[in-house]
Amino acid sequence: MNRIVTMVLKNLWIVPGAWFKLCKYARHADEYPEEEKYRHIQFILKRAVRGGNVDLQVSGTENIPAEGGFMFYANHQGMFDVLAVAATCDRPIGAVLKKELYNIPFLHQVAICTKSFAMNREDVRQSLTVIQNVIREVKAGRGYLIFPEGTRSKLGNQMLDFHSGSFRCATKSKCPIVPIALIDCFKVLDQKGSKPVAVQIHYLTPIPYEEYQNLSTTELAALVKDRIAQKIAQCTAQE
Repeated sequence: MNRIVTMVLKNLWIVPGAWFKLCKYARHADEYPEEEKYRHIQFILKRAVRGGNVDLQVSGTENIPAEGGFMFYANHQGMFDVLAVAATCDRPIGAVLKKELYNIPFLHQVAICTKSFAMNREDVRQSLTVIQNVIREVKAGRGYLIFPEGTRSKLGNQMLDFHSGSFRCATKSKCPIVPIALIDCFKVLDQKGSKPVAVQIHYLTPIPYEEYQNLSTTELAALVKDRIAQKIAQCTAQE
């Protein structure tokens, strides 16, 4: 059975109310506290994770900054990635999503409630506007998630090249960077079936601005990718 169907069926008694409430938050996003909206999203995600036979194995949550703006940079494996991070990061965050994901029901409502941005990589001007918006929000103290590969890898736990341009959000806002290593996330929504699956989310040691301020965005992209790759290699070698 499709895992999304399993998630819904096992939570059927809460789906109508939870969906109605999420839509209400999305329609009137500015009228509700960010914390309230985010907690409701986490409630839905955690119920879906349990109903979908997904074992979220998390480490390093102590590395998430308690205050001030910051950037998450994670490897990209599939549609579940942003949901896995939102489900395990208790501090409200936004994300930069591909325009195709932004328009998917549920993801669309979540994006509105978390002040996430849709990026069209084929439109340079629009992409620059998104980056400027993220920089503004991070400087104001919010956290944002970006997948610097730009598209999901179809190679399992192997990563694609990181686009250096996405790191301008960090260099311009002078904020800490928290690399995230995602392992086996592609097995949740990008593979058929609903058998139990374990997914790993590792929040790595933050990289303060002072550590990367003299690096070019290309060098910074390589540094972050290397740290994520090391963690993935370490964890998959134990299997």
